[in-house]
Amino acid sequence: MSVSPHTEDAFLEQKIAAVVHEILQREGDQIFGEKIAAFVQENERRARELALMERVVRVEEELRALREIQIAHFNAAEKRFDASEKRFEALHREMTARFEAMDQRFVAMNQRFVAMDERFVAMEKRFEALHREMTARFEAMDQRFVAMNQRFVAMDERFVAMDKRFEALQREMTARFEAQQAEIAARFDAMDKRFEAMERRFRFQEWMIAGGVTLIVGLLTVLKIFS
Repeated sequence: MSVSPHTEDAFLEQKIAAVVHEILQREGDQIFGEKIAAFVQENERRARELALMERVVRVEEELRALREIQIAHFNAAEKRFDASEKRFEALHREMTARFEAMDQRFVAMNQRFVAMDERFVAMEKRFEALHREMTARFEAMDQRFVAMNQRFVAMDERFVAMDKRFEALQREMTARFEAQQAEIAARFDAMDKRFEAMERRFRFQEWMIAGGVTLIVGLLTVLKIFS
C-alpha cells in the first residue's frame, strides 16, 4: 500500500515542530528561570541560545537527512509494494484463470458423471429387464425340466415294464427255441433214419438192377450162343 509524500512531509513537519517546541519550551523555561534567578547571566544565556540554535539547526539537518532517508525508504517500499501489487495482480489473474479452468473441468467432469449415472441407470434397467427375462426363461426351463423329468420317470417305468416284458419274452422265446430245437433235432434224427432207410433201399435197388442187368446180359449171351 503506497503512502502519499505530502502526508509524510506533514507528519515529519509536525514531528519536527513538536520536537522543536518541546526543546524550546524546555530551554525557554530554563532561560526564563535563569532570567528571574540572575539577570547577570544574560551573556551565558545568549551563548546557550546560540548553542540551542545550533542544536536546533543540527536537529533540523538530522531530521532533514532522516526525512530524506525515510522518503527514500518510503519510495523503495512504494516501488516494492507496486511490484508486489503487480505480482499479486498477475498471480490473482493466473489463479483466477486456473480456478476458472478447474471450474470448467469440474463442470465437464460433473457432466460426464451425470452421463455415467444415466448410463448406469439405463444399465441397471437393462439388467433388471434381463434378470426378469432370464428368471422367466429359467422358470420356463425349470418347468420344462420338471415335465421332462416326469416324462423320463414315465419312460423309466415303461422301460422297466418293457424290460420285464423282454425278460418274459426272452424266457418264452428261450423255451420255444429249446422246444423247436428239440423238435428240429428229433426231425433231423427221423430224417437221418429215413435217409439211411432210403440209402439202404437205393443200395438194394442198385444190387437188384445190377443183378437183373447181369442176368439179362447172361440170358442174351446164352441166346446168342444157342441161336
